[in-house]
Order: sequence, then structure tokens, then C-alpha cells
Amino acid sequence: MPGLPARPPSPNLALDQLVHERRAAGESLVHLAFGEARLPLLPGLARALADGAGQTSYGPVAGRAEAREAVAGYFARRGLPTGAEQIVLAPGSKPLLMALQLTLPGDVLLPAPAWNTYAPQAVYASNRAIAVPVPEDCGGVPEPAALRAALARSRAAGQTPASLVLTLPDNPTGTLAPPRLVREVCEVARAEDLVVVSDEIYRDVLHDPAGGYLSAAEVVPERTVVTTGLSKSLGLGGWRIGAARFPAGDLGRRLREGVVSAASELWSTLAGPMQHVAAYAFTEPLEVAERLRAAARLHGAVARAVHRIALDAGAVCRPPTGAFYVYPDFGPLRAELAARGVTDSASLARRLLDESGVVVLAGHLLGDAPDALRFKAATSLLYGDERGQAEALAADDPVRLPHIAIRLTRIAEAFAKLTGRPAPVPVADLLEPSR
Repeated sequence: MPGLPARPPSPNLALDQLVHERRAAGESLVHLAFGEARLPLLPGLARALADGAGQTSYGPVAGRAEAREAVAGYFARRGLPTGAEQIVLAPGSKPLLMALQLTLPGDVLLPAPAWNTYAPQAVYASNRAIAVPVPEDCGGVPEPAALRAALARSRAAGQTPASLVLTLPDNPTGTLAPPRLVREVCEVARAEDLVVVSDEIYRDVLHDPAGGYLSAAEVVPERTVVTTGLSKSLGLGGWRIGAARFPAGDLGRRLREGVVSAASELWSTLAGPMQHVAAYAFTEPLEVAERLRAAARLHGAVARAVHRIALDAGAVCRPPTGAFYVYPDFGPLRAELAARGVTDSASLARRLLDESGVVVLAGHLLGDAPDALRFKAATSLLYGDERGQAEALAADDPVRLPHIAIRLTRIAEAFAKLTGRPAPVPVADLLEPSR
């Protein structure tokens, strides 16, 4: 049948399905391959959903006024003055990113590694994805000199780079680019006339909110589209609530019109009850503000624990500062791993699964070099069921809770088995108290 060649499904979603199937068959797996923030549902969010159940009509494509006003207020409180007319709501930020790909002409520059959806979306929009390495100290933004070189190289090859994606904080490395780097990369974007798409869905998952955050929209406001959502900060992934903020001015108006046009043909509108939830959540009442702080503290504590385990196993790894990921590099152990048949990210992930039941997302699936010994570990699935999640949110030191410590110990044992190093002492004895 003519048409696009068949593509494999999203690898993280495919692995999540695999885990569900194998657990149903009785296997015990430690799932680190899916970036879902599983947290207890806040009562106010449940009430907002129930109160909005009667909103059964389609409504405006861009979203109802009260929901867009709430999102505009959310951005304004973060230093980005915003009008409701600059906002578009959607069933998750993922379709908004796809609609932007369909709207923006030309090819897209991506940090490498990057979330595994950006590049396939570019291909579906008949654009090219141009990978640019990230710096050694953080992910989510390309290294500026490498970005300039990639622009020159791609244009010489007849490509038409027109946009740049940033992820602040970053999926997959769990790090936040410092303000100086965001400024430098944005100045390259302005000089090279690139539209910046700043994926800020993890903005409220900063482990230290006082550590400093600079949005690309603060540096190049005239050319930056910001996307966000409630999946990561409030654990509402299955409810699919996303939003985009478009710049003021002619470019922003044209981009927003293009996205609304695509939305009208793709998803029509965000479901009415979910718009009611958005209007509540984005105004950030007290229970939401308190949950954001507690969840960020929990995510940081557990991510730092897994980071410490990776270092103790001999890997190198950027210290996590945002989101709920770590991205260890077992390159220093290449000789030992090669002797065990592990020579690239695919065989590394396969060995962890087959030998220890630990599921990770191999780096080559994120645009990393296939022969690199790196993978993404999503630490947000270590909190257990709803009761365990509630205990973790309330705990002064969540990594010492038995249900979390058991999972951390199993990860440490898997890394030791992978590398042939001595079996670790109990994780509780290795870890420093959480900050």
C-alpha cells in the first residue's frame, strides 16, 4: 500500500506495554523506561473533573477563555507576561509539538540526546531532524559551537534548518541548562533566524526551585514558543492536558493560527472536562502549589539516589537537577562490559533486562551514538502504588522507605552484576540522607 513507510511505535510506550504484559505473566521487573510521574490524585483535581463533566460540547479549538486565562496567569507568574489570546490548549503537549512541526517550514535542530518523540515528529511533517551534541555538564540544549557548525554543515548540504528545540529541564538527562548557556544558544537562534520551541513541561519539577531558571522566552521573546502541560508536575499523564504559549507579534500570531488550523483537523479541541481541570490547576490553588513543592522534592531525592548508585557502579553521570531522570554513561567500563558481550546501548539495555529484570531506555533510541554505553533511567516509577506514593511524598527521607529502598537495592545489584563488580552493600548504607 502506498504511503509513509511503516515506523516502529514510540520506544518508551512500547517498553511500557512490554512491562505490563510481562508483569501480568508473573515477572518481577524494575521499570525505569517510562517517564510517568505517578502521584496520588489531588482531591481538588478530582472535583474539577467531576464539575466539568457536563461540558460535553466541542468548544473553541484553542480552548475556552477561562482555561486560556488560567494558563496565561501561570506564565505571567513565571516572568512571562501573557495574554489569553497567546494560548492554545490541547490533549497533551505532544500534539502541540506535532502541530508546530506541521506549521513551521524547514528542518529542526535537536539536542542529542533528546526525548525520543521530537525526531519522529519531524519526519512525519516531512522535515529533517538535525542532531547537535549537548555540552558535558547538562542536556536539553545544544553545545553552542556545535550548533553553529551544524547550521553551516546542514545549509551546505542543502538542508533548511528553521527551528531549534530546547528542553528545560531536560528529558533524558535530568539536568537544567544554566542561564548563561540558554542566553548563548538563544543568541545563536536570533542571529540565524531560528524559531525556538522551548519544551518546559518539567519546569515545575526543579529539585531546587531557588537554583535559577531562565526560559528561552525571556531571552528571545519574539521567536519562542513555550509548551507545557500537567502530565509531569501533577501526575496527570492519562488526562492529556497540554498548553502552548505563542510570542506576541506577527510571527507569534502566524504560528498560533497555523497550530489552531492543524488542531481543527487533528483533535478539534481539548475535552471539555479537561479544560475545567486546566482552569483549576493552572490557577495554582494552595493544594496544587503544595503538591508541586512536595513532588519536586521527592523526584529530586530519588533521582539523586539512582545517580549515586550509578557512580558507585563505575559510571559517569551528570548530577540530576530537574525532572526525574538520570543518564549514566558506562563508557569507563567498556573493556569489562565488552568481555560480557555488551558493546553498545542496545546490548547494555538488553543485558539489564534479561539478566536482572531492570528496564531502561537505550541511548540510541534518544538520538545518542549507538556505540555509546548510555541509557535513560526514569526514577519516578520507583514510588510504588498510590499508598506508597503518598508515603513517599510525606517522608522526610523517601529513599529510606522500605518499598523504595528495596527497588534501589535491586538497581544497585543489577549494575554490579552487569559490570562484574562485587555485590553492593544495602543501598540504605550507601546513600547520604536526602536533602
